[in-house]
Amino acid sequence: MQLKTNNLKFLTKVKYFVLSILMLSSFSTMAQEIIEDKKEEKKVEKNIDPSKRIKLDGVAAVIGDYVVLDSDIDKRIEQARAAGQSLEGQTRCEIFGSLLEEKLYMHQSIQDSIIVDDAEVSSYVDQQINAMTQQIGGLDKLIAFYKKDSEQELRDEMYTLNRNQRMVQLMQQKIMEDIEVTPEEVRQFYNRELKEDPPQFGTELKLAQIVVIPETSPEEVQKVIDRLNEFKTDVLENGASFTTKAVLYSEDGGSKSSGGKYTLNRKRPQMVKEFREVAFSLEEGEISEPFKTDYGYHILQLEKIRGQEYDIRHILLKPKLTNADIAKAKEEMENVREKIISGDISFADAALEVSDEEETKFEGGQLINPETNDYVFPLTKIDPELYVQVQDLKNNEVSTVYTDGDQFNQVKFKILTVTDRIDEHEADFAKDYLKIKELALYNKQLEIIGKWQKEKINETYVKINGEHRQCDFQANWLKKEEK
Repeated sequence: MQLKTNNLKFLTKVKYFVLSILMLSSFSTMAQEIIEDKKEEKKVEKNIDPSKRIKLDGVAAVIGDYVVLDSDIDKRIEQARAAGQSLEGQTRCEIFGSLLEEKLYMHQSIQDSIIVDDAEVSSYVDQQINAMTQQIGGLDKLIAFYKKDSEQELRDEMYTLNRNQRMVQLMQQKIMEDIEVTPEEVRQFYNRELKEDPPQFGTELKLAQIVVIPETSPEEVQKVIDRLNEFKTDVLENGASFTTKAVLYSEDGGSKSSGGKYTLNRKRPQMVKEFREVAFSLEEGEISEPFKTDYGYHILQLEKIRGQEYDIRHILLKPKLTNADIAKAKEEMENVREKIISGDISFADAALEVSDEEETKFEGGQLINPETNDYVFPLTKIDPELYVQVQDLKNNEVSTVYTDGDQFNQVKFKILTVTDRIDEHEADFAKDYLKIKELALYNKQLEIIGKWQKEKINETYVKINGEHRQCDFQANWLKKEEK
C-alpha cells in the first residue's frame, strides 16, 4: 500500500510535481541560457585539468542545449526562502534534480516545436513588476533588490525567465493533454490505495460575493484631466520638463523615480491595451491628450523610436475619492445586505443588480477557486483575510460589510455568503467520487510523466559534473545500467 495514512500528502505531492511550473509566481533569478559548447572550448587553455575547468566554470550539469550552474541551486534555495517556503525535508540533491527536470522539459519543448505566446509572457512580466513595485515601495528599490543596473535589464531578464517557465508548462501540458481516467480505473484506484485506510477530506466551502466600488465624482475626474492638460501646456508652450513633472506629480510608483520612463516593444507589448495604442500612435516629441486606463488618467510623451522599441514617459493621476463617495457606496452595500437578509431579494439577484465585479455578478456572485477552476474552496487554504469573514458562516448566511482594496481601487465594499458548506469527513467513494477521480488522474499523470522522463533522459545528452554525481537521483540522470 503506497498511500495509507499519507493519502493527502500524496495528493499534494503529485499535484505540485505535475503542475510545478504553474505554481511559480515569484521572479526567479536562475540562469537559463543556452550554451554554445564550441565557443566556450576555444576560451579554455589546453593545459588546464578538465576537473578544475568544470569547477571554474561552475557547470553542475548539461541537459541537451541547456546548463545548470552550481549557483542555480543556491539561487533556487534563496528564492524559496525569500518567498517564505519551507525547505524542511528537501536535500540539495533533490533541488538540483528539480532543476534538471525543468531543463529537460525546456530542451524537449524546442525539439517538439512548441510555440510560446510572447505577448502573453510580456503581459505577465508587466503584472509582476507592477505588483512587486507596489509591494517593495518603488521601482528603484525593486531594481536594487534584484541587483540590476536598470529597469530594462530587469524586464529583459524577467521576460527570459518567464518565457522559459512557460516552455516547461506547455511541455507538461502536451504530455498530459490526452490523459484521462475511466470510472473503472477510479474504482480500482480507490480499492487499491484508499479503501483500507481512507483519507480525511477537510471542510470545503462554496462562496459568493457582492462588490460595490465607490465612484469618483465627475468633478474629481475633471480636476485630474485639467491638471494633466496644464502639464502638457506648460511643457509645450513654456519649455517645462516633462521628466521633472513626472518625478514630482506622477502617481505611478513603478516609474515615478525615473521620470515616468518606459521602453515599449511592438513585438512584446508590456502595458495595457489603451496605453500601448496611445504610445504607438504618437510621433517623436508629441504629447498625448489625457486618456483613461484601469490605473487612472495619463498623458504620455514619445521621446524616441528605435526600430521596434519606443522610449516614452508618462504621468499618471488618479481621481480622488471623497468621503462622500465612500459613504455613498458603503450605504448602498448596507442597504443591499438588509434586503437580502429580509428576503426581499436573493443574493444571486442582488449580485446581478448591484455588484461592480464583472467576473462574478453574472454567476450570482459565485467565486471560482483559481487553483482548481471550480467553485470549491478548502477552508484551510482560503486567503487569511477571507477566512476571517467566512469561517463561522452557515449556509446562506450573509457576512457583515467589510472594506477591501486592490491596485485599481483604493476602497471597495464586500459582502459574502456560503452557498454550500461540506464539513470535514472520511473519504467516501460515492460522495467524494470527483475528488477520488482527481487523485486517480494525478496518479496516472505521474506514471505517464515518469515514463516520458525515463524515455527522454535516454534520448537526450546528459552530463552531470563533479560532486553532483554523488546524488542519489530518483530519475536515471547518470544513465546507469538498469538491473
